[in-house]
Amino acid sequence: MTSAKVTDENATGAPEEGYERGLGSRQVQMIAIGGAIGVGLFMGAGANIAKAGPSIILMYALAGVVIFFIMRALGELLLYRPVSGSFAEYAREFLGPFFGFVTGWTYWLMWVVTGMAELTAAAIYIHFWFPEIPQWVSALVFLVVLFGVNLISVKIFGEVEFWFSMIKVTAIIGMIVIGLGVLTLGFSDAGDTATVSNLWSHDGFFPNGIGSSLMTLQGVMFAYLAVELVGVTAGESENPEKTLPKAINTLPWRIIVFYVGALLVILSVVKWTEFSAGESPFVHAFGKIGIPLAAGIVNFVVLTAALSSCNSGMYSTGRMLRDLAANSEAPQAFGKLNSRKTPAVGITVSVALMGIGVVLNYVVPEKAFLYVTSVATAAGIWTWMMILVSHIRYRAAVDAGRLRASSFPAPGGALFSWVALIFLIGVTFMIAYDKDARVCLYVAAGWAVALGLGWAFLKRRNPQIAARGGDEPELEKVG
Repeated sequence: MTSAKVTDENATGAPEEGYERGLGSRQVQMIAIGGAIGVGLFMGAGANIAKAGPSIILMYALAGVVIFFIMRALGELLLYRPVSGSFAEYAREFLGPFFGFVTGWTYWLMWVVTGMAELTAAAIYIHFWFPEIPQWVSALVFLVVLFGVNLISVKIFGEVEFWFSMIKVTAIIGMIVIGLGVLTLGFSDAGDTATVSNLWSHDGFFPNGIGSSLMTLQGVMFAYLAVELVGVTAGESENPEKTLPKAINTLPWRIIVFYVGALLVILSVVKWTEFSAGESPFVHAFGKIGIPLAAGIVNFVVLTAALSSCNSGMYSTGRMLRDLAANSEAPQAFGKLNSRKTPAVGITVSVALMGIGVVLNYVVPEKAFLYVTSVATAAGIWTWMMILVSHIRYRAAVDAGRLRASSFPAPGGALFSWVALIFLIGVTFMIAYDKDARVCLYVAAGWAVALGLGWAFLKRRNPQIAARGGDEPELEKVG
C-alpha cells in the first residue's frame, strides 16, 4: 500500500509532509513524559482506588507492562517509516486501506472525546477555587484558549506542552518526596496514621476481591491514553531517529515513578477507604496532610494535566484528519496547511466537536466524565490493537525478506505483541461486563455503522480507493 505523495525527504530518509519540523528533542521527551501523566491518574484513580483498594497499584503496573509492549511495537514501526499519520498509515500498509480508514477516524474520535473528558476535569478542578462558576463556562474558556495555541504554530504547541509536562513531573516528584517524609518522619496531621501497613491492614491488599480489581483495568487503561502520541509527532520531530527511541525507552521508569511510586506513597499516607470517585486522590491526600496551600497547589497541577491532554488532543486530531485527507478518506479541505504549517481546518472542526463536551457539562455535569472516558478507552484500545496487529504483520514481512528491518526492533519480536493483543481483548470483555462502562460499546456499534457507511460511500465515489488506499493527492499548502 502507498501513502500520500510527498515532496522531499529529510536527512534521515523520512518523508517530508509539508509540516514544520519544529519539535526539538526536549519537547518530544516532555510530550512523551506528559502523555504518561494525565487526568486518568490524577482524577480517574480515585474511582479505581475505591473499587480495588491498594491492589490498584498492581493493576497500574500490569497495564504499564502491556503499554510498554505496545510502545516498543510502535517504535519499531516508527523507525521503519516515521510519518505523522503513523497508526493509520501502518494499518493501511499492513492490513489494507479499510483498516487505515477505520483507525484514522477512530483515533480522531478518541482525541475528540478525550478532549471532552479533559475539559470536564478542568472545569471540576476550577470548582475547587470558584464553586460558583458553572462547569460549562470554565470548559468553554479553556476550549477557546487552547484552540488559539494550536493554530499559531507547532513550536508554540511544543513549548506549551513542554511546560505543562514540566509542572506535572516536578509536582509528582515533590508529592512523592513529601509523602515519604510523612511516612519516615511522621510530621503533619497525617503523620500519626501514615504507615506502609495501610496497604494491607484494611481488609487486605485485595479488599473487594481479585475480580473487582481486574474490573478496574478498563479505567486504568484510560490513564495511559496518549502515550502513543509520540508517534504522531514523528512527522514534526527534528531528529526522529534519535528522539523517538529515547522517548519510548524511558517509558518503564516513568510508569514506575509516576504511577506505581506515586500510588504506593499516597495509599501508605492515607488509607484507601478515604478515597472516592469524583475527587482527585492527590488533592485529598495533601488536604489530609494539612500542609498550607498544598491542596490548592496540587489542584493547580492536576488542572494543568487536564489542559495538557486537551492541548495534545487538538494537536493530534488535526494531523490525523490531514492524513485521512491525503488518502482521499476525508474531505480535501482537511489536507490544507495554513501559512504557519498547521492543519487549521482539521483542528477547527475537531475543536467545534469537542464543544459537545461543554454541552455535556451543562446537561449532565455529574456523569459527563464517565461517559466520555469510557468511549475514549474503547477507541484507544482499537488504536493499540491496530498498532500490535500491524507490528505482527510487519515482523512477518521482515522475516520473509520483503521489507527492510527497523533500526529499533522490539524485544521478543512479535511475541510480546501477541501477549499485549490478548490482554486488550480481555479488557474489552471486561468493559462489556461493566454496566457503567458498557455505554461505550453502544457508541462503538453506532460508530462502526457510520464508518461502514462512510467506506461504502468512498468506494462508490472512487472504486480505486479499496485497492490503492486513495488517489494520493498532493498535500496543499495554503495561506
